[in-house]
Amino acid sequence: MKGLVGKTALITGASSGIGQAIAIRLAEEGCNIVINYRSNPDAAEDTRRIAMEKACADVENCGVKALLLKGDVSKEEDAIALVQQSIDHFGQLDILINNAGVQADSPSEALEADSFDWVLGVNLRGAYLCARETIKHLLAHNRPGSVINISSVHEIIPRPQYLSYSISKGGMGNMTRTLALEYAAKGIRVNGIGPGATITPINDEWTDNPAKKAEVESHIPMGRAGTSEEMAAAVAFLASDEAAYITGQTLYIDGGLTLYADFREAWSA
Repeated sequence: MKGLVGKTALITGASSGIGQAIAIRLAEEGCNIVINYRSNPDAAEDTRRIAMEKACADVENCGVKALLLKGDVSKEEDAIALVQQSIDHFGQLDILINNAGVQADSPSEALEADSFDWVLGVNLRGAYLCARETIKHLLAHNRPGSVINISSVHEIIPRPQYLSYSISKGGMGNMTRTLALEYAAKGIRVNGIGPGATITPINDEWTDNPAKKAEVESHIPMGRAGTSEEMAAAVAFLASDEAAYITGQTLYIDGGLTLYADFREAWSA
């Protein structure tokens, strides 16, 4: 991808799943990467090791560098520190990937306020805080940059029993469009991707169960779940100069799920 070599990218929640795949792909494209994790340094180190092995034939003399940073993006002081430490270490921050995310399963009438606040705190508030700090840096140095929010098909598809998750992703979509409009003239592009059903650790409740996996995939027009690497490829594109004229968009990567597969057969005149 054009324009990624030598850039610095901060990826939140990069110790597994889509975040890990994004970190690896951006390193392969020549980006320095900041791998944020909240509680599992070993998994974050695995991300660093794999990324460096794939990006560099000679790891010791590689032009790509990786930094591991612990932090909970829902805490303002952590979000500020993540961005500032990335800048202090690499001298710049060009790309922010807001990937950190959680979900809570509960009938909406039984959803506890603390659980609701936790999901929105990580998924939406945390994404905003990291975006705010990154945009401050870019504006202060009159630099272009890219913010990419990892949303979900549930930005537009309601998800019963996951009310807080759906709200957080709907809010993320609006945040993407609002920030994109506000900072377009400054050369700061803000986009998102909306993964559909994806094989990641957060989804192992159904990915590891053949019957449940078949049920999920029956709703996908392409008939299969996506991979983390497919999500990462789209992120690399949106972060690159290949997408220089794209801002304010959420790209759904879902095998056609947002086409509402249950209506694929004509049923009304």
